[in-house]
Amino acid sequence: MANVIAKGQLYPEVAVNELVNLVRGKSSLARLAGRDLIPFNGQREYVFALDKEVDIVAENGAKSNGGGTVTAKTVIPIKFEYGLRVSDEFVYGSEEIRMNYIRQFNEGFARKIARGVDIAAMHGLNPRTDTASAVVGTNHLDQLVTNSVTATANADTDIDAAVALVEGAEHEVTGIAVAPAERAALAALRANGVRLYPELAWGRQPEDINGLAFDVNSTVSFGTNTKALAYVGNFRDYFKLGYGKDITFEVIQYGNPDNDATAGDLKGHNQVYLRAEAYIGWAILDPTAFAKVVSA
Repeated sequence: MANVIAKGQLYPEVAVNELVNLVRGKSSLARLAGRDLIPFNGQREYVFALDKEVDIVAENGAKSNGGGTVTAKTVIPIKFEYGLRVSDEFVYGSEEIRMNYIRQFNEGFARKIARGVDIAAMHGLNPRTDTASAVVGTNHLDQLVTNSVTATANADTDIDAAVALVEGAEHEVTGIAVAPAERAALAALRANGVRLYPELAWGRQPEDINGLAFDVNSTVSFGTNTKALAYVGNFRDYFKLGYGKDITFEVIQYGNPDNDATAGDLKGHNQVYLRAEAYIGWAILDPTAFAKVVSA
C-alpha cells in the first residue's frame, strides 16, 4: 500500500476505467455523448459543412465543385480538482481502512466530476463558486447554442418545438437532457385524464423516451441565473467529451493545502489531505445541432 499514498501517485489504469464508468453513469452529457480518452495536450476534431448534394458524373464527364467549409475544433482538457481533510488514521491504519477510504473517495470524486462536467459544459460555471469560469470561457451550451424555445404550459409542445429547430438545421436528435422541473411538467401532462408520460411519474428516470436517449439531471438547471430546462440535439456526433489518461491521487500530510486559515496545519490537527485531479475536455462541434428549452 505504500505506493497508494505516495505523493502525486497516478490512479492505476483499472481505477481510471472504473472512475470514468462511474462518471458516465452520473453525467448527462457523458451518457448521451459517450466518451473517449483524449491526449493530454488536446485533440483536434474537424467538421465538414458540404454545400451541395453529390454529383452523378457520366463516363468521361466533367466534374464540378461541390463547395463547403472545414471547421477545426480542439478538445482541450481542463483540470477538475477535489480534496478534503481526513483523520491521519488513513496513513497509520490498516490496509483495510486505507482501501475503504480510497474506495469511498473514488466514488465521491466520480460523482462530483460528473456534476462538474455538466455544469461547466452546459453553463460555463465553476461548480464550486456558481460563477462564470474564465477557463471554460464561451465553450458551453448556454453560450454557443442559439436555437431556443421559451417554455409554455405544455412541456411536450416545447420539446417538439426544440426538436423542430434541430431538424430544421438538418441535424437529427439523438438525446435529451431535462431538469427535474421539466420532467415533472411532462409527467403531469394528461389527455382525457390519462398520463401522456406515465414512465416519468413519481420521479422515475427512464433511459429513453420515444426512442431517444433520455436523462434527468439537476445540473441542467444548476446556477443562480440559469434558465435552462432541457437540451435536445445530436449529442452522439456533435458533442465530443474526453478524459485525460492521467488522473492523480495525492495524500498530503503537512501544511495547509486547502488554504483554510481556520482549519490550520494538517499535522497540528492529526489530519491528512486527500486530493484528486482529473483532466476533462469537450467540444461542441456544431451548435446548430442542439436546441434548448428555457424558462420565461
